[in-house]
Amino acid sequence: MSRPVSLSPSDSIAEGPQIFFDLRMKMHIAARQVEDMLEQVLPEPHGLHRRVHEAMRYAVFAGGKRLRPFLVLSCSGLFGVESPRALRVAAAIEALHTYSLIHDDLPCMDDDDLRRGRPTTHVAFDEATAVLAGDALLTIAFEILSDPQTHPSADVRCHLMAELAKAAGSAGMVGGQMIDMEAVEQPLGYHETVALQRMKTGALFEFCCEAGAILAQASENDFERLRNYARDFGLLFQITDDLLDAVGTVESAGKAVAKDREQGKATLVSILGVEGARQEAGTLARRAVATLEPYGPDADDLRDLPLFLLDRDS
Repeated sequence: MSRPVSLSPSDSIAEGPQIFFDLRMKMHIAARQVEDMLEQVLPEPHGLHRRVHEAMRYAVFAGGKRLRPFLVLSCSGLFGVESPRALRVAAAIEALHTYSLIHDDLPCMDDDDLRRGRPTTHVAFDEATAVLAGDALLTIAFEILSDPQTHPSADVRCHLMAELAKAAGSAGMVGGQMIDMEAVEQPLGYHETVALQRMKTGALFEFCCEAGAILAQASENDFERLRNYARDFGLLFQITDDLLDAVGTVESAGKAVAKDREQGKATLVSILGVEGARQEAGTLARRAVATLEPYGPDADDLRDLPLFLLDRDS
């Protein structure tokens, strides 16, 4: 049975210019498909340990645009990858992404009480349960990728797992989070902040865009193009997210705002200013769109996404 997609206040497909209506609708449909897959791969609450299953599901089914899964599906579509395979990878990345959100919200990290418009996992349950739920979501991502249903080739499955491990580990997201925490005491410049954001946020976006090429066993040129697109898209995403934190409201962001400034965190908004950051975002969006030229109309959704991010800041 399909689970209805839960949309947070900022996710309504009716919001924004008409130009993005089709994209929002496609994202809405993709979110439903990914949630159906997540229903299949996540354990139902059972046994003496059912509380951790409940916390996992509470966090995963909290709504959101499912942007990372949408990237996986869109990039897989460039190569005609079978939908069930792409959906399994999309579910894996959403599970891992949700783990990162649970842990980011913990009192020892960002100490947030609100996520996607409702109490964070450690508030709704407790801190220890939240840690374990995050751990379980991290590990189940690799369980999903390792299953032959994801791809019949063991080489492809190993490639997916290796790239996700790199993107999520100390050379990627975790390493970026470490730099972010230490930047409060050691202020960063422009280039260091870009490096931080490429690790903390961008590395997972790179995996999402490369996953389709891995599933299709595509050419090195395809890998390079999608990697470049992801790098610009990931930095653009972080800038627009930081702009929401700087000038947005709790209602529009679905989470606490002005946290970066209060905590003294390094962002391109704090370095370039609001207008400078918006100009940088525009440059990144144009470059990301241009990267996709060889794919023609097959990449229209991927071209619209950077413009969609710019619009959410407008």
